[in-house]
Amino acid sequence: MPVDYEINAHKYWNNFYKIHENGFFKDRHWLFTEFPELAPSQNQNHLKDLFLENKRSEVPECRNNEDGPSLIMEEQHKCSSKSLEHKTETPPVEENVTQKISDLEICADEFPGSSATYRILEVGCGVGNTVFPILQTNNDPGLFVYCCDFSSTAIELVQTNPEYDPSRCFAFVHDLCDEEKSYPVPKGSLDIIILIFVLSAIVPDKMQKAINRLSRLLKPGGMMLLRDYGRYDMAQLRFKKGQCLSGNFYVRGDGTRVYFFTQEELDMLFTTAGLEKVQNLVDRRLQVNRGKQLTMYRVWIQCKYCKPLLSSTS
Repeated sequence: MPVDYEINAHKYWNNFYKIHENGFFKDRHWLFTEFPELAPSQNQNHLKDLFLENKRSEVPECRNNEDGPSLIMEEQHKCSSKSLEHKTETPPVEENVTQKISDLEICADEFPGSSATYRILEVGCGVGNTVFPILQTNNDPGLFVYCCDFSSTAIELVQTNPEYDPSRCFAFVHDLCDEEKSYPVPKGSLDIIILIFVLSAIVPDKMQKAINRLSRLLKPGGMMLLRDYGRYDMAQLRFKKGQCLSGNFYVRGDGTRVYFFTQEELDMLFTTAGLEKVQNLVDRRLQVNRGKQLTMYRVWIQCKYCKPLLSSTS
């Protein structure tokens, strides 16, 4: 049975979006409180940070609405997600190889959003409840947003949304766990990667490789932002015995799956991928549904992890 849920995962998510279309999740306008990196003013700060960093170091250029309301944020250190762009210094030997590398770099410039100065990718975008608030709020002319989802139905709903602008956004179908399929952007080209209630939907054994692949897409100084289900969230406690596929990994009635994380598990995933912790906190809150006279104890985890500006081997 667990094998069926893995093999037919795309069918279960397609069915979910065919039933609910864009009426299930609400637009996540809390994003800019929790993740100011997505707001337009942040981009200007990145430019200042980059300038100061260069001057100092003389580095050459190189379900129901389950998202929850905003958190009270704790003090955190700043990590510039505007990257240093690499200029590869090539020794004067092996000119043929050098020419081939140059050709590859030219090809790498011809991708959607290649002229953008600030690039955001959302993985598991659903019907655009994160993407469209970003596009509506952030009017930075240098911004380009990529978004992908496992479900072709979800991506079709994004592309047919009146707010979808191909000059500022590129939506595509992608399986986070598919090691053979590459993302439509070069390595080291993204400023921000967003994972909101998506990592929990994949098999735990495949999470590390998925994060490793995403990490390679980040520029030095780029950030990975995550918000997902925490251990012993109300949703986990409601599952029946037969719905548990493996430790803390469950299947819902509609065939979609969900994992419930600890802070330590997420920290291990991100640091193993070469990222450094900026934030890793638990948001616990009691929600009251007055209509149904229900109290719900919610547990979410929010993380920000940064790609080091300079690699430890350099």
